[in-house]
Amino acid sequence: MKTSIKLFSLVLLLVFFANYGFTQAKIGWINSKTIMDKLPEAQDAQRQLDNLVADWQGELAKMQNEWQKKYQEYDKKKLILTDQARSEAEKELQELDKKIADYRNKKFGQNGELFNKQNELMKPIQNKIFKALQEIAQEDNYDYIFDKSGEILLMYTNDKYDLTEKVIERLTTFNK
Repeated sequence: MKTSIKLFSLVLLLVFFANYGFTQAKIGWINSKTIMDKLPEAQDAQRQLDNLVADWQGELAKMQNEWQKKYQEYDKKKLILTDQARSEAEKELQELDKKIADYRNKKFGQNGELFNKQNELMKPIQNKIFKALQEIAQEDNYDYIFDKSGEILLMYTNDKYDLTEKVIERLTTFNK
């Protein structure tokens, strides 16, 4: 699936550039991962996210340990328990299991707290990078700038078109 997407992207790029004929386009590229790694505010945001995840994983581990202990107790006694006691113990285990699944989904699910917190912390930084990139592209007359860390892979890149350090420099001068 990924190979077909990459092949399609490459064909699309070739068709697009073929329409340009012999006109030259100025193309640059960045590595947004490198930019994010070097920005102090991105590092702070990532640290905050990592701390949240660690706290939530710790809570999840406690819940799973509690479930495991209750299951072991139940497993040891299930043969001597009455039908009603066995049924109650099984119901309690199922409720704990559901509670664990709900907690995991609430924190780490598709629209969970982690997703929302990432948006809250990272979106302003991404917008700042995009604005700096747009300014550089307009000032230096670039026609296209690709993100080398994204899904579209370039088979060859000339380092003279790497704008990563220039974006970092622009962002760090804004912070002073």
